[in-house]
Amino acid sequence: MSKDNNSNSADKGGVNHAQANADTGANNAAGNVTFALAQSHFLVGDINTNTDKMRKLAIEAREQGADVIIFPELALLGYPPQDLLLRPSLSGRVKSALSALSDIENIVMIVGYPHVDHHGTFNSAAILHNGHQKGFYHKQILPNYGVFDERRYFDKGRNQVLFDYKGLTIGLLICEDLWEKAPISDLKKQGADLVISLNASPFELDKQDNRKAMLAKRSSEQQLPILYLNAVGGQDDLVFDGGSMAVQADGTIAHEAPRFMEQLLLASLDVSTAKFDTQQKAPLSLSRESEMYQALVVGLRDYVNHSGFTGVIIGLSGGIDSALTLCIAVDALGADKVYAVMMPYEYTSKISLEDAQAQARRLNVSYTVCPIFDAVEGIRHTLAPLFNKSPADTTEENIQARARGVILMALSNKFGHLVITTGNKSELAVGYSTLYGDMAGGFDVLKDVYKSQVYDLASYRNRLEDTPVIPERVITRPPSAELRPDQKDQDSLPDYDTLDAILTLYVDEDMGYQEIIDKGFEAQLVAKTIKMVDNSEYKRLQAPIGTKVSHKAFGRERRYPLVNKWSIKG
Repeated sequence: MSKDNNSNSADKGGVNHAQANADTGANNAAGNVTFALAQSHFLVGDINTNTDKMRKLAIEAREQGADVIIFPELALLGYPPQDLLLRPSLSGRVKSALSALSDIENIVMIVGYPHVDHHGTFNSAAILHNGHQKGFYHKQILPNYGVFDERRYFDKGRNQVLFDYKGLTIGLLICEDLWEKAPISDLKKQGADLVISLNASPFELDKQDNRKAMLAKRSSEQQLPILYLNAVGGQDDLVFDGGSMAVQADGTIAHEAPRFMEQLLLASLDVSTAKFDTQQKAPLSLSRESEMYQALVVGLRDYVNHSGFTGVIIGLSGGIDSALTLCIAVDALGADKVYAVMMPYEYTSKISLEDAQAQARRLNVSYTVCPIFDAVEGIRHTLAPLFNKSPADTTEENIQARARGVILMALSNKFGHLVITTGNKSELAVGYSTLYGDMAGGFDVLKDVYKSQVYDLASYRNRLEDTPVIPERVITRPPSAELRPDQKDQDSLPDYDTLDAILTLYVDEDMGYQEIIDKGFEAQLVAKTIKMVDNSEYKRLQAPIGTKVSHKAFGRERRYPLVNKWSIKG
């Protein structure tokens, strides 16, 4: 067995070999090696719980005939650990956890963990077998874009790592390593028969198709089978969607795990042919609406449960955003943990009251009507001397929203439930929301969902049951904040299809003023939209987090100065 791959020779690069030899054993058919891909959720910071989970999964995998079990990227600490990686006690805790896994026998464990030594801190994979660490690999390609900030925390690995097991020479990679050609190409040149890739790859729309295309390209280019393991579950604003795969050397998929679910996926490789067996039944493919909806459910579920809240409170307005949010909350947490509050004022329509009550009854959630007339009038009476008979404007409208925010937060304080807000990405983009009003809360389920997508998701959710869970009238009626008589969203905003198309180009695709006009949009409308987006940055900085589902979500992926003099026209 050679030195670890960041020993004194690390800066020179090279290849290290480890041995994990063992007797064939009764649970291994001659000539086959069975791998278990532990597509599981590991909690950030909870090293002890994560270690216990690894032990249980390793024993379960061994009982099912597995020779090797693979855990996701940084699974020991959870991903992304962010500044927990800077804690001085990290190294000692990790060493204790790895030591706690040393009594698991007769199965090789590939464990994602943070490696800390005098050379630096590395995003690593350890090879554990029968009480010994046979070697480790340090991630070479450190992403520093989008939600990734790995150069802040990690040093770059410089060596390829191969280990021999039962006639196979196995190479290790971690996540981003596989998206570039060189790391897997170098493993092939050094004699790898198989490549294992540990991942914590966050969900976004269409990403699974991109993963499959990348895996097909890498495996067929190098004529190497690949085991691709991804994490699953929610962490703050991120969701990891699983979809782990065993890919043949010709790029075809032999095994695929379901999305958004934990599973111990077993795949056996014939050593003589370097081919995987194939699963009898592949998981169902998901439509774009289905995968987005599931991501939103998982994101809310894990945020609420892992944060220790006993339930959630939603301001149910009778509109489509709160209606969809209520559905997601019930699907994520169960009706018994969801509390809906309708807070009518004089501009609230009878239709809204009827539809909110109908949906609450249909989903069997706790439902309360709490009028805000007295609260609003009390605030207005208090402010009247200060306003000095100034004409009514959006100030009075915002008082309504803020009265509702006060009520929801008071209920949250009293009963310990999390307030989840109902604003969508379109509204957040252009500032069509009220600070400390409808933005008051701890989690925004639809934060990364454009208004046009809200309609798609509402229709999708209704199609799942014979009796719709969202009243059809909620979907078909013109959207309104109902803060003044006969108010419609389109009094202040373009139609949502047009608005969302411009926002997608500007926010998600980073196109500029002229580029968007060249796509066929009217110049004045483009300028107005961009100005609304730029002027609302201060609001978004104070908004609650919400699940990322797009290529570019508001938050850690998009960071602009609050005060700047950038001209949109150049």
